[in-house]
Amino acid sequence: SDEGKMYVGVDYYPEHWPEERVDQDIKLMKEAGFNLVRMAEFAWVKMEPSEGVYDFGWLDKVIDKFQQQGIKVILGTPTAVMPAWLARKYPAAMATNDDGSQIDWGGRKNNCFSDGNYRRLSERIADEMSEHFANHPNVIGWQTDNELSGPICHCQRCLANFQDWLKAKYGTLDSLNAAWGNHFWGLTLHSWQEVTFPDCEGESDWGKIANPSLCLDWKRFHTALQVDFQRDQVKVIRKNCPEDFITHNMMGLHNNVDYYKLAEDLDFVSWDNYPVWNKPEIPYGSSMAADVMRGLKQKNFWIMEQTAGPVGWGEFARNTRPGELRKICYQQLAHGADAQVWFRWRTSTAGREQYWHGLLGHDGKAGRRYEEAAQVAREYDKLSEYLTETTVKSKVAILYDYENIWATQNQPGFAGNDVQKAISRYYNALFRKGINVDFLHPDYDFSGYDLVLAPGLHIVSKELAANIEAFVEAGGVFATEYRAAVKTPTNLVYDLTLPGLLREVLGIQIPEYEAMGDFTYRMEPIEPDFKSYDATMYSDWIIPEAAQTLIGYDEWHMKDYAALTRNQFGKGHAWYLGTIVDDPAFYDQLIARLLDDAEIEPEVELPAGVEASIRQDEQHQVLFLINHTENELSIKVPENKLELISDRKTNSDFQLKPFGVGVILLDD
Repeated sequence: SDEGKMYVGVDYYPEHWPEERVDQDIKLMKEAGFNLVRMAEFAWVKMEPSEGVYDFGWLDKVIDKFQQQGIKVILGTPTAVMPAWLARKYPAAMATNDDGSQIDWGGRKNNCFSDGNYRRLSERIADEMSEHFANHPNVIGWQTDNELSGPICHCQRCLANFQDWLKAKYGTLDSLNAAWGNHFWGLTLHSWQEVTFPDCEGESDWGKIANPSLCLDWKRFHTALQVDFQRDQVKVIRKNCPEDFITHNMMGLHNNVDYYKLAEDLDFVSWDNYPVWNKPEIPYGSSMAADVMRGLKQKNFWIMEQTAGPVGWGEFARNTRPGELRKICYQQLAHGADAQVWFRWRTSTAGREQYWHGLLGHDGKAGRRYEEAAQVAREYDKLSEYLTETTVKSKVAILYDYENIWATQNQPGFAGNDVQKAISRYYNALFRKGINVDFLHPDYDFSGYDLVLAPGLHIVSKELAANIEAFVEAGGVFATEYRAAVKTPTNLVYDLTLPGLLREVLGIQIPEYEAMGDFTYRMEPIEPDFKSYDATMYSDWIIPEAAQTLIGYDEWHMKDYAALTRNQFGKGHAWYLGTIVDDPAFYDQLIARLLDDAEIEPEVELPAGVEASIRQDEQHQVLFLINHTENELSIKVPENKLELISDRKTNSDFQLKPFGVGVILLDD
């Protein structure tokens, strides 16, 4: 950003307010220390009131006013809501529901991504808009569309598109039939036109229960459509505005789209963070989402929409408590956010988001939430010089893959099986220990990490299995769990005794397994480090081959089987857990052992409810401490270090107020 300053600002909709109000808004933003606004992502009809007729004058005026106050602008391409004239003239631009009915115009995100006219006009508004603002020095970047995700259209063009996509992917029907296992139920295809829409939710309609391999490709295709749609816009913006950055606002742990693929064409990722719904609790999810977003391109991200008050459409959630808005921002900063943009500036008096509150209320008055945001802006300004080139560097990686999430959603195997929940059991334990984590696509190189975790590793390719073996052999610590390596990349089951391709590195075999429904097994610790817990939901009947058993089972028929194993393989160790434990304390013990194995030490000992994260570069190492509780807490920290917000040196005991934060420079 400008002179290395961090960007802080708001999402702003000048088209929602009288023109004379804009000057007052800009003045308040300037006084708050904001230096950025995002605008126009829902203003298609205002910029193109009728087909081919453009009006950017209203926006020029507003951008000029921001320029006078030194506030930069990001523009959103407005394709998330098509104008009424487009839907009227080109009715096929509207998406088709799975029952064959067409969506009526009147909301947002209701387009068909295969419709030629919608695609042409979307690309054209992005082209006209980026050409018009290309020379405006105050426009520094672009957001494509808004929260790409859906709808999943079931029109005949989408079907033909899907068939073409499969043809390009598989080349011949023979290889498609083999990849999908279409010999089953006599579902062999003899023409590409015989590919139909799958019903991937699965249980409802016996006539349409879809092949899991087809369902996985349908999800991949849905991502490919959106990537393609976004790419059209990226190309014209790059042509017109080669100096400007391009980003997109993703939705954290949302998993309808493969965000790795959506991120490829972008300069960096942004995401929309709304953690305040129910009673205040430790927001593990926002921390995990931040790390997942940072993992998409292995680089820092922006927050394009940051919670600014009570949220909701029909009903709204609770208000942010004093200090909470600030704490939410610091959590993201600590995990690699380089800009924070609150959604929204002022609460709308019209439309579906009347109850999605901004920094200002409906009355447009600057109050408590505005003051807190201004405090964040001042503090970020001060912290900028220490943080500009820093990022999070981790010794622990978690493999994170949308295809595993999709395959398990389609066919969980047992009730309650959820890949993101499985990951969070480990992630939350690392959070409680104050250990930074990187999320990686399974194809990425993870050889530089000391500990790699892979819960929910349902699909395993031969390449990945070989990489895992090489990682452990070279001295890495690897841990996975139940239902690992069951499936091939086309979602067929391997004809191998589980854990299949990972059997040697894990040193176990699993000849049988079961879903546990409403009963539990008592686990029997063999190592003194572990206590006794209940195994729930699922169990692998593990027979150790080379591995040692750390936890077994108490039940008479399970005495010969292991619940948790550890295998020495080359210079490293591979761990396997064959069940699920409800008690988070179990995962705390397991993570402590894994960190021990990998020789990873936390920087500080944390009381419950405090989060720690480190950003660093060659020059600086900055420790963030965030109190997610409503109590004052004390933490032991390194002495005589500079706390950057207060400019005071630390004692060994560091006090954190309720929702308080500390930013400690660890440099010598």
